Amino acid sequence: MLKKIISLTKSRNLFTPSKIQSFSSGYHRNATKHKGSFSIVNKNPSLRFYSSSGRESIEYDVVIVGGGPAGLSAAIRFKQLCLQHHLDLSVCLVEKGAEIGAHILSGNVFEPRALNELIPNWKQEEAPISVRVSSDKFMLLTKKHAIPMPNPFDNEGNYVISLSQFARWLGQKAEELGVEVYPGFAAKEILFDESENVIGIATNDMGIGKDGSKKDNFTPGVELKGRINLFAEGCRGSLSEVWEIDDSKHKPGAVVHTLGWPLDHKTYGGSFLYHMQDRQVSIGLVCALNYHNPYFSPYEEFQKLKNHPSIRPLLENGTVLQYGARALNEGGFQSIPYPVFPGGAIVGCAAGFLNVPKIKGTHTAMKSGMLAAESAFGVLHEGSNMKTYWDSLKNSWIWEELRRARNYRPAFEYGLLPGLAISGLEHYLFKGRVPYTLKHGKPDHEATQEASASSPIEYPKPDGIVSFDIPTSLYRSNTNHDHDQPAHLRLRDPQIPELVNLPKYGGPESRFCPARVYEYIPDDNGQPKLQINAQNCLHCKACDIKDPKQNIEWTVPEGGGGPVFNRDFGAVAAGMGGVVAVAEIVVVERDADDVAGFGSEPGVAESAEELTLFAQLGCWDETGGLAQKMDGIRP
Repeated sequence: MLKKIISLTKSRNLFTPSKIQSFSSGYHRNATKHKGSFSIVNKNPSLRFYSSSGRESIEYDVVIVGGGPAGLSAAIRFKQLCLQHHLDLSVCLVEKGAEIGAHILSGNVFEPRALNELIPNWKQEEAPISVRVSSDKFMLLTKKHAIPMPNPFDNEGNYVISLSQFARWLGQKAEELGVEVYPGFAAKEILFDESENVIGIATNDMGIGKDGSKKDNFTPGVELKGRINLFAEGCRGSLSEVWEIDDSKHKPGAVVHTLGWPLDHKTYGGSFLYHMQDRQVSIGLVCALNYHNPYFSPYEEFQKLKNHPSIRPLLENGTVLQYGARALNEGGFQSIPYPVFPGGAIVGCAAGFLNVPKIKGTHTAMKSGMLAAESAFGVLHEGSNMKTYWDSLKNSWIWEELRRARNYRPAFEYGLLPGLAISGLEHYLFKGRVPYTLKHGKPDHEATQEASASSPIEYPKPDGIVSFDIPTSLYRSNTNHDHDQPAHLRLRDPQIPELVNLPKYGGPESRFCPARVYEYIPDDNGQPKLQINAQNCLHCKACDIKDPKQNIEWTVPEGGGGPVFNRDFGAVAAGMGGVVAVAEIVVVERDADDVAGFGSEPGVAESAEELTLFAQLGCWDETGGLAQKMDGIRP
């Protein structure tokens, strides 16, 4: 999201550019004012010049930042309208990943509603969408058991896909229509004119040494100026893995979601397990970043999850193919900002269009990009205003879908069981039509308790079979940054880690980061000092969200740096500013009856906590064991 441009609370006011300082994406406001307007140009810009900053400047009709589903859908829809009206307007899309899809790690349950509108003949166009959801389960996990629950997800007609593959396919469709797609270019600055209108972006300089000097391969950044500028940069923070499992264990299209263990009842989150094609399984843990205990580690909680008796048998003898981290917005309807600004708009997950209870945002992100493209075309062709994008959003199925789902996430601010009860009433009885809207709690970084009020958490050591240490997982992400470049992770106050974070919060940055970017090591005097291993960064940006004093500033590294996720693998996560997910994709082998786990025989509650939970859910028999058959939550 663009920090300072939009508010993730209730604000609907047009932003004031003069107040913009920095952005969670790593963008910075440019110090130079850019004068004058510019002319319409074709897709191969005829007008190139050097600005007052000394950088080459290229003009387009539309500039799009971000090569995910939202940005690519916007580019495709805009060029479709150009074809329909026999116009040749130029579109440029930049993506910081080395290639389209390189930074998208996601096994995804895909709802094709928006794609049906954008490219109705997508099946004939050989979209990488072929595995229909074949089964759909929702479970409540305890330490030893998996309790079936009523399923709110309604995945009939959806597909299990690799979102990375899908983004690459969209990129190809965009290029076929004439969109200029430039992967490997990181947008560093937002450019403004004298009237504080956004007029484009500037990519960062390449070939700058760690000491700030220009290396032999130095290349200055380029200014890309658009008459309309769309920001589709996505969200920040999450963890994931891709596994390959035995063929006998693999059920293409099988989908499982869970709540409960290993998270405590006060921490919102759950897991997902998707059987994709080619014996691949995407597995991950989603946990809200408003957790309280500073000793909590999302990465280690994920390693615990994989040892659950319903999950471990599926993964044993499998191979981890990919690991990564990413975030989704989980603020929902209450957190949608006013997305229009002078000179453009915000689309997709940057504006927070995730449907939290569905754990789906690709279809809404795509639709928002399409609506923004239609408004942009109206501005350039008919002289209308980008404010029509906001009106179109409110009149679209995005708005109605998110409005009905608005109370699910904040219901869990009261804990797991109250959250289940409230969300169950919302879904099955009121169907999102209640006359009230629940509010979210405090910002994620403010939710962290002091170490003195928290209990340290002892996590088991990895076994190297289904659980692994961070260096091993990091290797599977293909993460790479040029070591000789300025660190893209910066401290606003270098003294805060040692003076505040470590003594007061126990050094939480060493645990909330899924890549061990932050670690405390002894200095020359034997005193702990924070070391930043920026080359490890997975670009999840959880540090930008969860740091207690908001002291960490995430800026873009050189374009093309970061993780490179294989064409065939992917995984997900989520956040309100604030949910981090850990996941893997796996390849499996074993009996089909054991696939997906979550089908264990009824057992006996093994602790007072489990017995109490079973009793509250009404799903235990007279002996304290799980009932043989459960139709869901019974009174």
